[in-house]
Amino acid sequence: MATFSSTKVPALTSETLRPAVVSRSKRRRISPEAGHALEILGHAIEYMADELNAGDVPVSAGNPRLEAIQMLMAINRRIYCDCPEVPTWRERLSNWFHRRP
Repeated sequence: MATFSSTKVPALTSETLRPAVVSRSKRRRISPEAGHALEILGHAIEYMADELNAGDVPVSAGNPRLEAIQMLMAINRRIYCDCPEVPTWRERLSNWFHRRP
């Protein structure tokens, strides 16, 4: 079983579980620790979604499995959004021209 002593997983609060706004045009610099956490969360979400589809229980808003999937997805988004954005070429060029004397 894997342990993540160096990876900070945010506490589950209403702030952590709120939907994150992710910029589509920006790339992010993902650290190896965050990448590993995202990979494991992705596998867990996929596994739980497969089990939810295979189950005989109807999917409803109060389903604990659905709530667990939503919590894992919120943590996944939070870890991703906490990674720093990589500036675009346009931003880099603009910053370079503004720094020149």
